[in-house]
Amino acid sequence: MGMSTWNEPGFAASSVFACLALLLPFSGTALAQDSGSSPSPVRIELNKIEAAGESCRTYFLIDNQKGETWKSLKLDLFALDTDGVAAKRLAVEVGPVPRRKTLIKLFDFPGLNCSRFGRVLLNDVLTCDGATNSREDCLSVIETASKIDSVSFVK
Repeated sequence: MGMSTWNEPGFAASSVFACLALLLPFSGTALAQDSGSSPSPVRIELNKIEAAGESCRTYFLIDNQKGETWKSLKLDLFALDTDGVAAKRLAVEVGPVPRRKTLIKLFDFPGLNCSRFGRVLLNDVLTCDGATNSREDCLSVIETASKIDSVSFVK
């Protein structure tokens, strides 16, 4: 007779409030996990260019100091000449990129004189296997930069 039943006034409301009070501490944990789920940026810098026979050799610095391992990261690059005209297309694999690591990768643009370079365009991500598997998400987490005053690196 000291027990309340489900059809007494106030029983349902007090039960709902008790359940909510029990779940409240976990709501902050779920929100914190959601906000930290976006992958850390990968910074790719055009660091240097030099003549290599009939080609122009490019040095790319890949800075993954803040991120997770990328097993594969294949990029679609275009070299644009000083007039902004697409001069050469190149698909390059910059992976694997270990977590919390900085690397330098070299790629040759065959048949292209370095003096004609005006800009390198990161046109697209062809393959992506790492912190995110979506090509669109990979492209969005890549930050581009250039150490060369006369040649920019953009996406």
